[in-house]
Parts: sequence; structure tokens; C-alpha cells
Amino acid sequence: MKQFSQRFQGVLRYLAQVVLYALFALVIGYFTTAPRYRHLAPDEGLLRLSFSHPGKPVGDCRRRTEAELAKLPPQMRGPLECPRERSPVRVRVRMDGAEIIDASFAPSGVERDGAAIGYRRIPIAAGEHRFEVQVNDDVRATGFGYSGEAKMRVAAGQVVLIDFVADKGGVVIR
Repeated sequence: MKQFSQRFQGVLRYLAQVVLYALFALVIGYFTTAPRYRHLAPDEGLLRLSFSHPGKPVGDCRRRTEAELAKLPPQMRGPLECPRERSPVRVRVRMDGAEIIDASFAPSGVERDGAAIGYRRIPIAAGEHRFEVQVNDDVRATGFGYSGEAKMRVAAGQVVLIDFVADKGGVVIR
């Protein structure tokens, strides 16, 4: 009788595990399809600003004097001393004449000598739009050194990407 009771408890334990695993699988299965996630409204597109660009140095290099060079260890006696810090990258985006982004992105790194990384995501209405983008990557310069514009028809669900690639002339809108 004792063996029967122990077997019965073992079977119950396995049966309980099966039921719990089945419930867990049902919960996971439900959340894979519901609630529905809507990336954008049915009549919207997406404007995405995404770039990684090191701004220009904040200052000019200067020539070290002979006295300064003599104080330095031999391996560090470079004739020029250049600042490491980079300029923040300022971006202005206009859509149909209205300003939708005007932001400054700080350089990364402890010494602020890395690339500035910018990312913005803005839902926009589908239809024909005119985009104007201006970028300044030099804190010593007034105004914007790079600009680009494009007129495009944005379909529902379409992503318009604004990037900055110095090798391709600056602002890229696609």
C-alpha cells in the first residue's frame, strides 16, 4: 500500500509539471501575437535621424617651445600640442518649412574626444514633403557647414533616413 501511495504521488507530481508547463507555453504563445504592436499609425511614415560623426577639434594645434620640450620625457617630445576635445555636432531639420529637430549632440568619451552620436525618431504624415537638413560640426564656425535637401513622397510605413557621411559630401537623405 505504501508503494502504491508513493507511485501515485510521483505520477501526480509529473502530471502537475505537465499542466504547469502547458500553462506557461500558452501564456508565451498568447504574448507572441497579442496585444498587437503598432509601429506606426496606418497613415504615417517615419523620419529617422541617425549618425555617428566626430566633430572638428575645438582649437588649433600650437607649437611647443624648446623649454616645454626639454621638460617632457623623450617619447613625448612631439613638436605640436593639439587639443583632444571635439566640437559637438549641431543638427537642424526642417520639414515643409517647419523646424522639427534642432539639437546639439555632444562628443563621446571621457576626454570628449570621440564621435558625437545622434538619433531621433519622429512619426510623420504620409504624403509629399520637403526636407531641409543643416549640420555644423565645428564650434569655431558660425552657421552650418553642411546642408542637404530633398523632396520626396513618403508612403505609409516608409522610413526616411537622414544620415551624415563626410565621405559622401555630408548630409544624406534617403
